[in-house]
Order: sequence, then C-alpha cells, then structure tokens
Amino acid sequence: MRRLVATVAALAIAASVAFVGGGASADSIRDREYWLTQYGISAAWNTTKGAGVTIAIIDTGVDGSHIDLKGAVKGGTDVSGVGAANGQKPIGTSSEHGTMVGSLAAGRGHDGTDGVIGSAPAANLLSISIGFGAGTRSSDDQIAEAVRWAVDHGADVINMSLTRNSLEWPQSWDDAFLYAFEHDVVVVAAAGNRGSGTTEVGAPATIPGVLVVGGVDRNGKASFDASSQGITIAVSAPSEDLIGAAPGGGYYAWAGTSGATPIVAGIVALVRAAHPGLDAGNVINRITATAKSPGVKVPSPIYGYGLVDAEAAVNAKVPKVTTDPAAELKEWIRIHRRADSTPSPTPIASPPATSAPTPAPHAGPANPLGTLLPTVALLRDVGVPLLVFAVFLALLAAWTVSLVRRVRRSRRT
Repeated sequence: MRRLVATVAALAIAASVAFVGGGASADSIRDREYWLTQYGISAAWNTTKGAGVTIAIIDTGVDGSHIDLKGAVKGGTDVSGVGAANGQKPIGTSSEHGTMVGSLAAGRGHDGTDGVIGSAPAANLLSISIGFGAGTRSSDDQIAEAVRWAVDHGADVINMSLTRNSLEWPQSWDDAFLYAFEHDVVVVAAAGNRGSGTTEVGAPATIPGVLVVGGVDRNGKASFDASSQGITIAVSAPSEDLIGAAPGGGYYAWAGTSGATPIVAGIVALVRAAHPGLDAGNVINRITATAKSPGVKVPSPIYGYGLVDAEAAVNAKVPKVTTDPAAELKEWIRIHRRADSTPSPTPIASPPATSAPTPAPHAGPANPLGTLLPTVALLRDVGVPLLVFAVFLALLAAWTVSLVRRVRRSRRT
C-alpha cells in the first residue's frame, strides 16, 4: 500500500491507496460499500437518487470513461494549464484521486448491481482538473477560478477533497466562495488526514459556510489516521476501508476524508433533489440536524454534529432555519479583513488650531492612594515653600511677643 500525499504550494490531498485491479469481481466491489446501508443511503434512494442535481468535483480530473462513470460527467474544464479541456484527463502525482472521488459521489455502477455506485447515482458531475504537483499556476489561483467556473456552469454542490494545510486562505478565495454562496451552492470540504500530516483542519474547511466532513472507521468511531480534528467539522462519514474507481478501469482500496467528503456531497445532492425549494443554509441544516449521535456531546471537534444519515436528511421533518452561508462569510470578511482594507491615517506636521488640548506627560508615578495623600510633586512644589514661610511667620511671631513683653516690663519700672 502506498501513500498519496501531493502538494502544490500549501494545497494538498491525502489518502492511503492500494490498486485492486480490473480482475476483481465487480460484485465484490459493490459488496465493499458498507456505507450504503449503514448510513441510510440505499434507503434514501426510495425517495430520490439525485436526478437533476449537479456536483462539481474540483480535483485531479474525473475519468468519465470508466465503466462506472459512463454518462455521469456532463462537463468540465482544466484550470491547471496541463490537463484536458473537458477536465477528464487525470493529472498530477495523485492523478487517480479525482476519479475515485467522483465515483463515490455519483458513480453509476454497471450491470445493475456491479461496480462502484455513488451516494447520488443519478446526479451529474462536472470535472474541474487542478494540478497537484502539475501546472504552472499557483494552486490558490486554480482553486479560485475552479469555484467560479463551477458556479457559472450550473453546480448545485461543490466537492473539495483537499486542504491548504493552513487555517488561513488568500483573499481571492473570499470572493470565489462568497460567489458560490450567493448563488446558493453548497460547498463540501474534507477535514484532512492526521496520518498525512494535517493535524488540524485547514482551508477550505476553515471557511465559514462550508460543510466540513470528518472521518470515522467502519464502526463509526473517529479515525485517528484518516481524519483531522477541528471545531468547524459539521458531520462525519466513513473514511476507512473505502473503494473507488481507478482511471482507465479497475478500482482502488483507499482511506481518508477525501473519500468521506464525496459520500456526503452525494447525500447533499439527494437532499437538494428531494427538496428543490430549500436554500443552501437549510440543506446544510438538514444534514447536520439529522446526523446520528456519536455517543459524545455534540457539536464535537471530532464528529461535528454526528454521523451523517442520508435517509433522515432526505425524509425527516426538519424545521427551517435562517442560516445563510453567504452572510456568515461576509461577517468574517468584515471583521478579519477590516485591517487590510482600512487606510492608514495621514500624518500631519502639527495639530490643527481647533484641536483639543492634550494633557502634559505625567512627571512621576501615579499616586496609588488617589487624593488622600499629597503627591511628591505637590510636596516639592507647594509643601516646602509653605513650610519655610510658616517657620518665618513663627519666628516673627515669637520676636513680636518677646518685644511686647520687654515694653511692658520697662513701663512697670
């Protein structure tokens, strides 16, 4: 088993991957998708399979020629400068990543019960290829362009199985993600993997309004290696013992929140298909409000609001909320980018004539007892002269008294 860790600048994807090959029984591939029943996905299909919803996969390129993805990829582009115009040419050192991700979101399977089927097998995919270790443009610029392209070409959901490995993100992402939110697009992002060096969630999983996915093992327990932690995690989904389609045919066994994220992105597509009138804030709320308890107090920096439940997210009665991802990001921008946008005051040579007087610098330490005792300055400037004057008056008074007594004695004699 080899580890995929690809980085461009600070942008990375991570997963543990092993090639299963084309000779494996297709039935055995479908049998490995334990999450379809455990997380209510197959039950949700009784209501919808995501028809009419479009999921954009911003990744290394989704190979739409794979037997399980035929007919799924309806469009795409390349923003790296080295991929195919339709975004379906796998690129970079982790070229297989995008195809695996796409298959878990909207794989069609084949022959009815064979191959990989995604959470939303009737949804459409857009493949936007970016370069992890490939391309001449900065990864930050690629991401910003990819998000905007996805919105402009009809994405209802954007899947981002990647991390910048930092809490911060460039201002160009402010505009791009706000553009997505203002167009009612749900952005789903991976928490990242501690086993690949991401000890805490990084952007885009730190961006307000993003639906962040953490990872758990087959038993629904937090995955130490295959999931980072952070207070922005919204829900958790399987990130271990995964199976995904390989470019050119065959399959990969893999692990990581890179796989948990498209499982949830597909569930988001199911919710959007079942409730076409819901805005992005309420779609996200249905995902979080119906999550199953992980056995700990939620929200949790490990599980978020719990384990995603597709059937409940699609069918449960959930009160509407006024949550708005765009408003959340705007408020963050207002507070945190304010210093960058506020001009520095212009220096002036001297205060204007109308300026209020400023207090003179304090000559010594403040008097800790306030006005109850005289200050050193007061004793020096007033007390000492007053003491000298008092002594002079006392001597003068004593001399006067002595003189009066002498006069009186002289009169008696």
